[in-house]
Amino acid sequence: MTYSKSLVWFRRDLRSFDHAALYQALKQSSACYCVFVFDHSILQHLPKRDRRVQFIHQSVVELRQEIEKLGGSLIIRYGNPQQEIPALTAQLEVDAVFVNRDYEPLAKERDQAIQLALNSFNCAFVSTKDQVIFEVDEVLSLAAKPFSVFTPYKNAWLKKIASETEGGADFYFRAYPIEKYAQHLAKYTDKSLPSLAEMGFEELNEDELKLQGGMSAGSKLLEDFLSRMDQYGNTRDFPAIKGPSYLSVHLRFGTVSIRYLVSQAIRNIRTAGDLQGANVWLSELIWRDFYFMILHHHPRVINRSFKPEYDAIQWESGEQAQLLFRAWCDGKTGYPLVDAAMLQLNQTGYMHNRLRMVVASFLVKDLGIDWRWGEAYFALHLNDFDLSANNGGWQWAASTGCDAQPYFRIFNPITQSEKFDADGKFIRRYLPQLSALNSRQIHAPWTLGQIELKAANLRLGIDYPLPVVEHDVARKKTLERYSVVKKVVAE
Repeated sequence: MTYSKSLVWFRRDLRSFDHAALYQALKQSSACYCVFVFDHSILQHLPKRDRRVQFIHQSVVELRQEIEKLGGSLIIRYGNPQQEIPALTAQLEVDAVFVNRDYEPLAKERDQAIQLALNSFNCAFVSTKDQVIFEVDEVLSLAAKPFSVFTPYKNAWLKKIASETEGGADFYFRAYPIEKYAQHLAKYTDKSLPSLAEMGFEELNEDELKLQGGMSAGSKLLEDFLSRMDQYGNTRDFPAIKGPSYLSVHLRFGTVSIRYLVSQAIRNIRTAGDLQGANVWLSELIWRDFYFMILHHHPRVINRSFKPEYDAIQWESGEQAQLLFRAWCDGKTGYPLVDAAMLQLNQTGYMHNRLRMVVASFLVKDLGIDWRWGEAYFALHLNDFDLSANNGGWQWAASTGCDAQPYFRIFNPITQSEKFDADGKFIRRYLPQLSALNSRQIHAPWTLGQIELKAANLRLGIDYPLPVVEHDVARKKTLERYSVVKKVVAE
């Protein structure tokens, strides 16, 4: 189908290249307008010093510049999309609005409402797949049902991507050539751009922000990672060294293309036989598709356990639970690796993936606190917060989710520290008061004698807190807490 005029609505896809909705709109339209809406209904609930908003703002500024280089314009609005998009559509008299699909329940409700409004004046609403390789029902079991276990899903995912029956080799991660139809981009005279202050946010300096938005920043990180991808499998679990890609926030807001990332991983596997690096990284990208699929088919996971029987668990409550949760949030549990990880999150908006598992396990299985409390805290503070992955990760750690770790698998925060931060380098970065302790002492300072503590000029309970719980005692209590699951299943 062809349209006289169309509008591309950018959301979590802030790039001007390899963009499915933009490509389809340009290809099918004589004139194509572009718009981004700072969504007031979302922004009003965020902290005034939210790094993500500044990241988005920087990304939108660069997106506008790149679209202008291609010959078009980016219209920028601040308001409610359910009002802004239909109003702009009517003003421009476009025949269709193109978007890349979003899989979160509230986003789907928003899009359905906007589609109804557009249809009322004969404007089409066209959605395309862009932020995943495979979505919703594209990877199914032999019984044509959605998977709930990752490994068979991954195997089916890999088998499907290797197939050439759908349009030739590498069909599923082939890039969309925007430049081919860029002459169809339309200009718009209004170049207004709401400032952070006008939207109620404070602008952070470079040291406070700790990250840079935009396609160019994402490209630099990707270029750096590609040079060390082959070591990813060996380095990704150690927070003190440069192991991860650091691309998660760019994937979240679409300043990089998932298709290009997958293509690079597969190229390395094919040409270099890179199984420890590219293969492990590819698995992480497949987990991302998996969690999007789970959220689509099981939206109940937002508030409840994927495994219903786990909702019978009685979590700690009352004032004591609130105090323990506050200690966890503030990095004052007395367990150095846990505390350093939480301070990293609070100070930078980033947390290393290994540490996300450690702190989640500690909150749920050492402190006995409902995983939903931790999920909500991460949602508020993580730069790369993504509902599907955040929920999936927390339910994995709490053993309540699909393909989760068994409930009796409880991370020991001391051995995790000794294994993944053996020299205490990461701990010292965020807990300088422990810097005088040696690599043996730093993982459990409460076990030291007074002579050792005095030599390190460390006063436990003053300079650094004593442990809020004893791990071995907490572990036994957790096993008792989770025993209710067996009773529910038996009934």
